[in-house]
Amino acid sequence: MKVEVTVPSELKEITLGQYQKFVKLYEGEVTEEFMALKMLELFCGVKLKDAYQMRYKDIDGIVEVISSMLNQKPQLIQRFKMNGVEYGFIPNLDDMSFGEYIDLDTYLPNWQEMHRAMAVLYRPIKEKHGNKYNIVDYEVVNSEVYKDMPMDAVISSILFFYRLGTDLSKAMMNYLEESKESRLVQYLTSDKNGDGINQYTHLLKEILDDLNISLN
Repeated sequence: MKVEVTVPSELKEITLGQYQKFVKLYEGEVTEEFMALKMLELFCGVKLKDAYQMRYKDIDGIVEVISSMLNQKPQLIQRFKMNGVEYGFIPNLDDMSFGEYIDLDTYLPNWQEMHRAMAVLYRPIKEKHGNKYNIVDYEVVNSEVYKDMPMDAVISSILFFYRLGTDLSKAMMNYLEESKESRLVQYLTSDKNGDGINQYTHLLKEILDDLNISLN
């Protein structure tokens, strides 16, 4: 049987809603073969009964293309269009409200709630001035529409925060090491270290405690 298949050529052609359905399948006990067929159904619009009639090597090739696409690591996409509306990444993270931060921290780790996290990060642009723009307030946003969001923007924003967190962790580690090392040297070279091993042990414990907190 001949089956016509339209395979996505770019990551942006896959929506967040499609990927959420795909990820949810992993919650049950499914075989790799079934997952391959579901990839065709969800990302290419091929009905399961038609996919069963396709050649194995054709399915294998399509799955490889889509899997490679989903493993891409795009740079942050600041603006995109969805359903005729232009959306922009939150312009200034320093201006993020407490409520936005809490919602982002709550929804970002859960793929089934990812559309809600994206509603924090990307919102409709209400005005533009060259490369600069302002977005609508968070509370007026309908998060369900974000299930139509392109996956390149979704993945790029997740990676952005992962990289940001990694950089902050490195900076904190460097600060702790330099700060504590300086204090330790100051203590060892001071004439006021009469308590000897007790003070040294206390300072060493403080160093290790701080490092443990930063690592956690």
